[in-house]
Amino acid sequence: MEAPQQPPKIDPAKEKAFKKKIDQLKDKILKEHKKQISGIALLPPKIINPEDQKYMNKEDLEKEKNKISVLVILDDSKSEKTPDYKIKDKITPELVKIAKSIDEKLWLEISLMSEIRESLFDGKYELLQVISMSAILYDPTDFLAALKISEVHKAMTVKKFEKYIVSYIAAGSLFRGEKSNDIDVYIVVDDTDVRRMSRAELREKLRGLIQAMAIEASAITGVKKQFHVQTYILTDFWESVKDAHPVIFTFLRDGVPIFDRGLFGPWRLLLKMGRIRPSPEAIDMHMSTGERMLDVAKRKLLMIASEDLYYAILNPSQAALMLYGISPPTPKETIKLLDEIFVKREKLLEPKYVKILIRVKDFFKGMEHGKIKSVSGKEVDLLINDVEDYLNRIKKLFSQIQKKTEKEDFKKFQQAITQITRESLASGNIKTTSLQLGIRKYCEQEGLPTSIADDYKLFEKTVKDLKAKKIKKEEIEKVKRQLRNYIRVLEEHLQRKKFLELQKSKISFKYGKDKLGEILLLDDQIFVLELGIKDKEIKKAKIKADGTIEKLQKSDINELDAILSTKELLRRNGLKLKTIDSLRKIYGDKLELVL
Repeated sequence: MEAPQQPPKIDPAKEKAFKKKIDQLKDKILKEHKKQISGIALLPPKIINPEDQKYMNKEDLEKEKNKISVLVILDDSKSEKTPDYKIKDKITPELVKIAKSIDEKLWLEISLMSEIRESLFDGKYELLQVISMSAILYDPTDFLAALKISEVHKAMTVKKFEKYIVSYIAAGSLFRGEKSNDIDVYIVVDDTDVRRMSRAELREKLRGLIQAMAIEASAITGVKKQFHVQTYILTDFWESVKDAHPVIFTFLRDGVPIFDRGLFGPWRLLLKMGRIRPSPEAIDMHMSTGERMLDVAKRKLLMIASEDLYYAILNPSQAALMLYGISPPTPKETIKLLDEIFVKREKLLEPKYVKILIRVKDFFKGMEHGKIKSVSGKEVDLLINDVEDYLNRIKKLFSQIQKKTEKEDFKKFQQAITQITRESLASGNIKTTSLQLGIRKYCEQEGLPTSIADDYKLFEKTVKDLKAKKIKKEEIEKVKRQLRNYIRVLEEHLQRKKFLELQKSKISFKYGKDKLGEILLLDDQIFVLELGIKDKEIKKAKIKADGTIEKLQKSDINELDAILSTKELLRRNGLKLKTIDSLRKIYGDKLELVL
């Protein structure tokens, strides 16, 4: 048996000289640009692909092998627009100059903090893998340390559980440039095909194994900061989304994917689009949390003042904002929104209650971070009295919001029904003073079920009953559920008609060598879609009365969609000779219309 190969010995003198260069580089960068630097790390040597080596001359190959790669991360977390490439463009030449003045072999990899964040949203994890093998030189907010331990731990969990790891998400605070007390990550594990144990048993077993790997990752990376791992099984995750749990909404809104198999991205997009909304049951659950937590709080002392009283006052506050129509806010946002909406805008709440919420929150944070180590019974009594006062006032606020939002919600619903009905009748060229008779005629004309017309009749009856106060809240909700189907059917039908009309209004053309395009004629505009190999280039121009096209300008699919929703399309016979002549001037005499 052969003896194991020993690693090559490093010349102490060379090692000392190398360290001196790296320290010199770090010190010079921080001396001139410390405020803009979020992290510096020495990257591992780049491995050159053997195939690539064949096409490199000896000098270039040697140069590439001797490169000393150093990662410099620029902090653009405070910029109004991110990624802030102005910061990068301004500082990069100066940093490169510093590196070259020390040693030509020093090669800087410069990245904005937000660039790393965006690359992770795009599923590009290569830089993260390199950071996990790097030597951290400067890390004021522990940003690099967090990425390093998260990547190592992620690799361990994915290797252990393979396809069952659905998402591995870093907490949003990691990319805000803030110095945090610990590193938080969330893991979602698919439990949908587990049959051999109960979900409770599976949940605890997974937490134990994943936490053990977290301890191992801390030891491997040498990261001393507290590393907290929250493990969710997939079915619990769905339940938390359905119940509008604020932690899950914060996770979706602010988290950054270190690894994702397609769960996090779509749900995050749905939340941004406002398609994930808390159910009435979830709102009621949040509202009732206050009283339940207050009862628990009265049986405790130290923990009451720090945690139970805080959530007793926070959850009903979040419930009130959700009832108003705000997506479940973070604790930090709750105070700000409560003041902006209910105190200043709606004038439904007195300022003193916002001050109570701030006081309880500050007390909780003081206990959490160890600044407050003890509390007297008198202080707890004062806090309990404040919270009881607060909860009684929030109950009244809840009733005020319900009365206000119920009227506004049905008014918006009524507007939506009327609007889709009028749009449908207009698309069918049906003119009538009675929308009820009109929609019945439209259904017969378009071949839609007559039950759609019956739904509109029910709607008009509900409006009359509501004005006469002859209908209960529960009955209104039942009617609204039925009428949502009315809106959906008509919207889908209008979209299909618009699509067919659009297809008929397109005129294809050829130009150049095997180049294709499409023309869309509107009443006073033309859109030209140049069909390339990878994507469409969209251009637009005004059309004069004689058909002449003005200068083409760049456009995009969003602008085209917006205009198509408001403009009437022309048919093919709307194409004038001067329009064709204008197109030939733009695309050449060989332009050929495909009819």
